[in-house]
Amino acid sequence: MISRALCFQHMDDEPPGLFGEFLEARGASIDTVMLHRGEEIPSLAPYDLLLVMGGAMDVWETEANPWLLAEKAAIREWAMERNRPYFGVCLGLQLLAEATGGEVALAREAEVGLGRIDIVSAHPVVSRLPRHIHMMQWHHAEVNKLPPGAEVLASSEVSPVQIMTVGDCMAGTQFHGELTPALVDRWAHLPQYIEWLEAALGPGAYERVRREALPLMPAMRRASSAMFSGLLGGMRMRNAA
Repeated sequence: MISRALCFQHMDDEPPGLFGEFLEARGASIDTVMLHRGEEIPSLAPYDLLLVMGGAMDVWETEANPWLLAEKAAIREWAMERNRPYFGVCLGLQLLAEATGGEVALAREAEVGLGRIDIVSAHPVVSRLPRHIHMMQWHHAEVNKLPPGAEVLASSEVSPVQIMTVGDCMAGTQFHGELTPALVDRWAHLPQYIEWLEAALGPGAYERVRREALPLMPAMRRASSAMFSGLLGGMRMRNAA
């Protein structure tokens, strides 16, 4: 049972979103550390789950973002010493991979906007998903070497590692499954986000992405809920055994 979760956030506008809602629906409290604002990481001991969100920075940009060093150490402690549930989104997936012995590098091409994800495993995290899902992508780096013992659960045409597990209670997605309609609407008021979208997809990109994404939001919510429930359900099965 998850009663208390810790969330690492890297940008003001990259919040837990749906995953925060899922935790609150389970009665869990969430403590969020805004790392980019200089907030310190607390002791990990009281927490049942670590949720690590996305961000515009890359895992190797420690000079520009020195707090990444403390975050990497905390994730390594969580994964190697505590072995409790972990869920990472985009940067959160990449940090998990690096912390557990994998490698992250620039992708051969960026993935931005809605894209098809192919499920390639029957793992509990994805066992309730259809064979193909469409989710929001926004990344230019990817896991290019898996950590020891990791398993790839889903891939896309661009990025082979779209969902990854490490051990039996740690998972991450390269895509953004946390998004809600309100978060997508918020992008309209963030000039930097509009600039990033247009750099990747051309003029008018935001409106095109929004029109395409909003009708698919219920399906994306179902997929994210199924993944999150699968992760926590697998953890319960392990504890019962």
